[in-house]
Amino acid sequence: MARVTYIEHDGREHVVEVKPGLSVMEGAVRNNVPGIDADCGGACACATCHVYVDEAWREKAGKASAMEESMLDFAEAVEPNSRLSCQIRVSDALDGLIVRLPANQH
Repeated sequence: MARVTYIEHDGREHVVEVKPGLSVMEGAVRNNVPGIDADCGGACACATCHVYVDEAWREKAGKASAMEESMLDFAEAVEPNSRLSCQIRVSDALDGLIVRLPANQH
């Protein structure tokens, strides 16, 4: 299991164990972390699982694909460290990952 910390816009933290192979979005949904709507269920067809990857984890989390970049156009307040959490696969290398949630999901 990998530990992922989700930080809500207001600063509340949720530290959860996520099974390798699941996405960061699935980890949030399965652990009832508020702020990740995941309307498309992880198909990279919406932007309602938008997160900001902590700077220390950007390289390990990998780069967004062209498809993910296109979907991020629909997210609000996109930053250079924005990712769709459905596109980040959890692995042992991501144990300790920190993501922050935006104020709103669209």
